[in-house]
Amino acid sequence: MTGDGPGARGSVTVVVADDQSVVREGIVMLLGLLPGIEVVGSARDGEEAVALTAELAPDIVLMDLRMPRCDGVEATRRIRAGHPGTEVVILTTYADDDSLFPALRAGARGYLTKDAGGEEIMKAIHDVLAGQAGLAPSVQRRLLERVTAPPPATAPAELPDGLTAREGEVLALVAEGMSNPEISRALHISTATVKTHINNIFGKTGVRDRVQAMRYAYRHGLAQPPGSSIT
Repeated sequence: MTGDGPGARGSVTVVVADDQSVVREGIVMLLGLLPGIEVVGSARDGEEAVALTAELAPDIVLMDLRMPRCDGVEATRRIRAGHPGTEVVILTTYADDDSLFPALRAGARGYLTKDAGGEEIMKAIHDVLAGQAGLAPSVQRRLLERVTAPPPATAPAELPDGLTAREGEVLALVAEGMSNPEISRALHISTATVKTHINNIFGKTGVRDRVQAMRYAYRHGLAQPPGSSIT
């Protein structure tokens, strides 16, 4: 297929990638009702999305994130590296930091949540093809919050016991006495992601409960004990 550019064939060509058949078929049906949009293929996972992109050279891949074999972030990275004429718009349930930012870094130019309607999806597709970002309003707000947020408190250059930077942030908030839902809101991540980070922290540090985690954070300078003076 020659690179005639979006719309040169009379419509914008789209591949839909989602591992849930009911959701995937619903998206295909919705897109079929939109003027100027032609669905040329659908994929059950990231591997199929990459293969269909190579075969069909669509203008857009509408990509879910959490799929088997090859997730949406890795599929986006491979599509953008091997097929730069195809743009990727993420369409997912998740808008937390741990989903959003890896997808954008992988090369996605649009990011929508699955409560988006047909008009919003069509606008994002056309915005992306015009060289703009096709972002849901909630995602735009999240990016603005990240840009305008105050810098984090200084942490040790190298965290102990192989903790990641995000695990260090979670541990510091645990040491402040925050619950999992409070940490979720503070870091803009899901409560399930918070639980995963806490399980990783416990496994790496050998602590058995939140009280021991607090003591660990104080001992390693990741948090200040209550009543301590900061010079």
